Amino acid sequence: MSINVREIAHKDIPSLVDYWMSSDPDFLVGMGVDLDKMPAKETLEKAFSEQIDTTYRDKQSYALIWELDGKAIGHTNINQIQFGKRAHMHLHLWYGGNRKKGMGSTLVMKSLPFFFKNYELDELYCEPYALNPAPNKTLAKIGFEFVKTYETIPGSINFFQEVNQWRLTREKFQELRLKNES
Repeated sequence: MSINVREIAHKDIPSLVDYWMSSDPDFLVGMGVDLDKMPAKETLEKAFSEQIDTTYRDKQSYALIWELDGKAIGHTNINQIQFGKRAHMHLHLWYGGNRKKGMGSTLVMKSLPFFFKNYELDELYCEPYALNPAPNKTLAKIGFEFVKTYETIPGSINFFQEVNQWRLTREKFQELRLKNES
């Protein structure tokens, strides 16, 4: 089994759009999505294309594709980017058959160097829906620090919800990296 992480490319746009447009509504709601706020297919296609064609410093969002044996199976992205300071990360495994198999931790660990290096981050946050256990377990397992639980609308397509805020500092990331290399 080969797990790989790479930057998004134009060839990935149909799969990304399909994930958002074709996912089971109950699955989307389970991760905090307000179905009435979902953008149109064309809007998503344009946003992904613009993201790919924009420099790191000017991106509103930055996505990585997760691959298993050469096939795209999910993505992670950051937004709320403050270059050289912080960003917020989101995690998405596209297919139910790939969830709950323990590969989320590996995928996230392989993604972190892209975020910290390309955006010179001091802090990386992730705020999953508090009632969505998978990302919360993954973040704890990796070594993210639990900060707090609070209510908010975490993104443009979300409903008002309770989220768990997790943080990973550059220093902690370096420690984890060294630990995983030994």
